[in-house]
Amino acid sequence: MVGPSVETVASGRGLIARVSGEMDYATDPVFRPQFKELLARGDRFIVLDLSCVSFCDSVGLSMLLGAWREAEERGVVLMLACVPAQVRRILQMTGVDQVLRVFATVTEAEAVAA
Repeated sequence: MVGPSVETVASGRGLIARVSGEMDYATDPVFRPQFKELLARGDRFIVLDLSCVSFCDSVGLSMLLGAWREAEERGVVLMLACVPAQVRRILQMTGVDQVLRVFATVTEAEAVAA
């Protein structure tokens, strides 16, 4: 199992953040503060690369929606990319994919943000 982490890379006027590990009640205390820190940086857009997320439950969805709400308040465009199939199904079943912008690749998300 991969421990929870967020690695960032600057991209123009934005930020790419690769999220790794499980997104659930156990990792909530790790991810929520990291997401807040990312949003506080003042980037124009943030792409959350979820390719290394191994599991996401309702708490993980809540983390993503919370980050999206805070991004909206700050005028930051938050996008998801490289969403694993099982996470994509959860987003679709709950309708969260209608709220969050989801892209197949980081490159596609960056192109839209540029």
